[in-house]
Amino acid sequence: MVNCGDILRGTRACPVTRGAKRKAKPEPAEGTSVRATISFPSELYKTLEGIAREKKVSLAWVVREATEKYIADKWPLFGKSLIRGEK
Repeated sequence: MVNCGDILRGTRACPVTRGAKRKAKPEPAEGTSVRATISFPSELYKTLEGIAREKKVSLAWVVREATEKYIADKWPLFGKSLIRGEK
């Protein structure tokens, strides 16, 4: 049987991999920050930049603030405990 990548029957020119294996992500330590990469539509990004400039804060601060408000509105029974990581 000839496999894809075989030069001669049963002989491979290079090893075949089955895809990237990702390391398990460790749980973040209590009270630490975790970095996330997020894509925004360009108009929304421009709006967020404008808000940050107006408030004289970083874009990251605006996104964190908006996220905290969204979570507090969506799950009010959790209050600040969900946002601040309290139990």
